[in-house]
Amino acid sequence: MNRITDTVKHLIIINVIMFIGTLTIGGGQSFYEWFALYFPKNEAFQPWQIITHMFMHGSVTHILFNMFALWMFGTSVEQVLGSKKFLFIYISAGLGAVLFQLGYYYFNYIPLYDELISSGLTNEQLVHMFTSNQTISGITEAQLINLKEAFPIYNASMVGASGCIMGILAAFGMMNPEAKLMMIFLPIPIKAKYFIPGIILLDVISALSGQSFFSPSNTAYMAHVGGAITGFIIMWYWKRNQFNQNRWD
Repeated sequence: MNRITDTVKHLIIINVIMFIGTLTIGGGQSFYEWFALYFPKNEAFQPWQIITHMFMHGSVTHILFNMFALWMFGTSVEQVLGSKKFLFIYISAGLGAVLFQLGYYYFNYIPLYDELISSGLTNEQLVHMFTSNQTISGITEAQLINLKEAFPIYNASMVGASGCIMGILAAFGMMNPEAKLMMIFLPIPIKAKYFIPGIILLDVISALSGQSFFSPSNTAYMAHVGGAITGFIIMWYWKRNQFNQNRWD
């Protein structure tokens, strides 16, 4: 069993403190509204949420799974990369997760918004309906369909270290391609070089189809994909430039 490394330990402590804050400060809701990541069109969005949401979690199960994965894979990765490179890939993967998830949201939201505006509704009317969850009089059936699709995007919020951890998992897989991994729900050992691309593929399918395989249906699947791809690109670049000749400090 690997001894926990310093950066991993400190990240776990920060995540636990933030989770306690979510449970105790302002009845939980206020803390969540301050630090969860909201869709940028929503008035609840603040720039600092791009970072703070990475240290927030929605439930005990959520934080337990993420912190277990951080300890299991992060310790091995930090031992090879060193603390600075490890933290760089961790935060970068979190930012990559944001980029992919918000990009996916915008890809779906903008056509709906443009169609609603072209149908005669104003931005003020849309914001009122999205925030109050009440339609105004005179809404047509076609407008209602678009409103129902745009509403969950406008009001979406994202929390969790999953994107960061997917980047670390990708790094672990590139360092240890022959290592055998298992999912709790699928206890069959699979080599990392097959396991990790398989997880990413399942997340892409879930994002496009809405069908969840092993995670809750409200999971930000494209955030997982973005984190993993970011981790892979960084590791590929470092290995290509032979940063791994010795310890990567």
